[in-house]
Amino acid sequence: MLIGNVGKEPDVRYYEADQCVAHVRLATTERGYTLPNGTQVPDRTDWHALTFSKGLAKVVERYVHTGDKLYVEGRLRYSSIEDKRGVRQTVVDILVDNMEMLTPKQQQTQR
Repeated sequence: MLIGNVGKEPDVRYYEADQCVAHVRLATTERGYTLPNGTQVPDRTDWHALTFSKGLAKVVERYVHTGDKLYVEGRLRYSSIEDKRGVRQTVVDILVDNMEMLTPKQQQTQR
């Protein structure tokens, strides 16, 4: 489960007749705080790769935009890729099963 903000417009790709997949980058932020000794710990933002499929991908294509706040539930998929230097990296993708849009409708219609 994650709550965060969409980083850029969804990347939607169609395959076959009417099937599509949507990819979204979601930012989650852990707020900074002050330690008892006065040390400031800054905000920390993490970026997550989300994948939506079937009907949910079509909802994302139509209604989700940069800056929108989303609540998502899903499962993790791990894969590894090799970068240009030949170094293997693990990639974590979240396959979204459920989503709720948390951005108020007034802000969505002003676009």
